[in-house]
Amino acid sequence: MTRRCPFDPPAELGELPPVSRVRLWNGESPWLVTRYDDVRALLRDSRVSADSDRPGYPHQSAASAARRHRAKSFITMDGAEHAAQRKLLTGDFLVKKMEALRPAIQRIVDDLVDRLLAGPKPVDLVPEFALPVPSLVICELLGVPYEDRELFQDITKVMVSTTATPAEAVRATEELLAYLGGLVERKATAPGGDVLSKLAVTQYATGRMTAEEVASMGQLLLVAGHETTANMIALGTVALLAHPDQLALVRDGDADLLRRAVEELLRYLNITHTGRRRVATEDIEVGGEVIRAGEGIIAAGDVANRDEAVFEHADRLDVTREARHHVAFGYGVHQCLGQTLARVELQVVYGTLYRRIPDLRLAVPMAELAFKDDMLVYGVHSLPVTW
Repeated sequence: MTRRCPFDPPAELGELPPVSRVRLWNGESPWLVTRYDDVRALLRDSRVSADSDRPGYPHQSAASAARRHRAKSFITMDGAEHAAQRKLLTGDFLVKKMEALRPAIQRIVDDLVDRLLAGPKPVDLVPEFALPVPSLVICELLGVPYEDRELFQDITKVMVSTTATPAEAVRATEELLAYLGGLVERKATAPGGDVLSKLAVTQYATGRMTAEEVASMGQLLLVAGHETTANMIALGTVALLAHPDQLALVRDGDADLLRRAVEELLRYLNITHTGRRRVATEDIEVGGEVIRAGEGIIAAGDVANRDEAVFEHADRLDVTREARHHVAFGYGVHQCLGQTLARVELQVVYGTLYRRIPDLRLAVPMAELAFKDDMLVYGVHSLPVTW
């Protein structure tokens, strides 16, 4: 598929009917749903399942199917099973707790900017800033040693790759499970104040969950907690550099403008370009079509977030827009658990980086940037910048 520009969904998706059949890698033909109201309706419909083990579930690739079969997480569970596992973590991601992390996140960002300013130019912003910010934060929150970051970051690259083989995906999953499982076992007898310690004491040590089951929850939080935000930091920076008028507003904006800017960048970029994958458990009528029980559904949030009926001039980046009703974090009972943490991190980053380095600019032409069309999470592989 082709993109009109690197920030837009593939042009072909916008030309399809709002509810239409598409062909997957394995020959299956799930329904692609692109209209904003339809996407939200389906994501909150109890007749739609997130269970990746159900027949008809539209896996992104053979590797994704193998990885999820090896280590299922609560985001691909339904009903009571999903609710019970999510409840174990809800208290750790309350808005009040995430806001309390803001000063610590600010210190992390300031320290990394200090290093940028003291170091050589040009610099690749991905490994030197975009990736360390959320990695440091999620490591501290979960209780994962930051010195092990190369291990889990390398594993994550395989897990989110669209070109990995099933064997590679399973091997990466097992390696991360083994690493986190070892941490869980150690924390059961020597706990700290982190999320994995809490789960180790209340779930593993009591026999309610195995070390691997706890590790599977930790794997989801660790991978999603750094990979998505890192890509939003880098890609958001590219988008703002491509729109200098919007960058100026963000650089000089107050807290309310920064809040709006984060929501608008989440809407505009929507880095999850593979959609929310579901399968119907009953017949459902959507947009004049009937999705039969057992048929797969792909709710395309990236296209829904460009719906002109909901967002005026939707293809325009406007950081003054009120866009919090976007679906970049999904919708319904499976809406992203870590969304508040991501918002706080992005507000601090966007409110600090461009203010402290006001003449930040690309060190290469935009056309030379390598965008992550080969990954489940969209972004840039590297981002050479100077000032």
